[in-house]
Amino acid sequence: MSEDVYILGTDMIKFGRFPDRSVPSLGAEAALLALDDANLTIQDMEAVCCGNLGQAAAMVGQRILQEIGQTGVPVVNCANACATGATAFREAWMGIKAGLYDLVLAVGVEQMGRGLLGGAGGAKGIPKEGLLGSQTMPAVFAEAGMEHSRKYGTTFEQFAKVSVKNHHHSTHNPKAMYQIETPLETVMNAEMIAYPNTKLMCSVNVDGAAAAILASEKKARELGMGRAVRVKASVLTSDPWQERDLVMPDVNSCTRLAAKTAYEMAGVGPEDVDLVELHDCFATAEILHYENLGLCGEGEAGRMIDEGESAHGGRIPVNVSGGLLSKGHPLGATGIANIYEISTHLRGEAGARQVEGARIGLTHVIGLGSACAIHVLEKAS
Repeated sequence: MSEDVYILGTDMIKFGRFPDRSVPSLGAEAALLALDDANLTIQDMEAVCCGNLGQAAAMVGQRILQEIGQTGVPVVNCANACATGATAFREAWMGIKAGLYDLVLAVGVEQMGRGLLGGAGGAKGIPKEGLLGSQTMPAVFAEAGMEHSRKYGTTFEQFAKVSVKNHHHSTHNPKAMYQIETPLETVMNAEMIAYPNTKLMCSVNVDGAAAAILASEKKARELGMGRAVRVKASVLTSDPWQERDLVMPDVNSCTRLAAKTAYEMAGVGPEDVDLVELHDCFATAEILHYENLGLCGEGEAGRMIDEGESAHGGRIPVNVSGGLLSKGHPLGATGIANIYEISTHLRGEAGARQVEGARIGLTHVIGLGSACAIHVLEKAS
């Protein structure tokens, strides 16, 4: 492997709903914000990696360059479910690791509709699981949560506390879609979507974009390391084969494999991580991923949320941004938005939500199908 890769600039737009904007215009805005953050221009970039799911065949990366400057550089477009943005970031990282480039722009962007993810839109005939059966994401993660409850006794209240925590965190994040407190009773009494996930325990479908400027070590030292963030690990996995019931999707195995690989690559363990942005597409998912990422022992996730260990100021703060539950989940942008959040803390620039003394952070996204991306980031100076 070649020298380390660094993040020199990163930013995101405030997530929301922008029906009058185009996907390329949203991506262009985030790209320009990240370029400004790095004090660079599009003319400095040697390649562009773009993540977008909804318009995957539309060459979104090239259309972004039509907005901010067509420079003739290679453009890679990728789609990888909810791991799309993180995959684009990793493509940029690999290009620099391979010695092909010194500066690469990674951008993730999505314009989302409303409604349930994973429905039977566009399919012909009636799927074997029914029109609103276990193919929808709320049902998938409800099943996974209930299996955890069966094994370890995890309660409805413990799952709901995840939303209370993340919605509280969001009140300090001006770029989150929602910045509201939701007391425990409010979360538990909200409309039930798929038990145990109520409406306030489901991530928000929003429009959004985020971007990052990646640099080789040589270029980072040339331009200045004062605010640089080192990428200690970049890992992408899919499900390993195993004997199991294929009707119930596996939301754990590819994360456990990615976590093991990422910790080994970074030369750290979960005990060394100061904060985490993980894939809380549903409140049940966050509980599962505490254990999948090694943040606590098997069956201890309920205790972890009860004791406030994952809250701001706790042992290992998780989703201080407000997470997908409050910040929102624009599929193609989420992975890079998580990297922006961790980088902002490592730079000491997170304001009221700053995790003091943060030196190592971890980002995690999972797309069922399956793809899991984990990045371990470190304060460079």
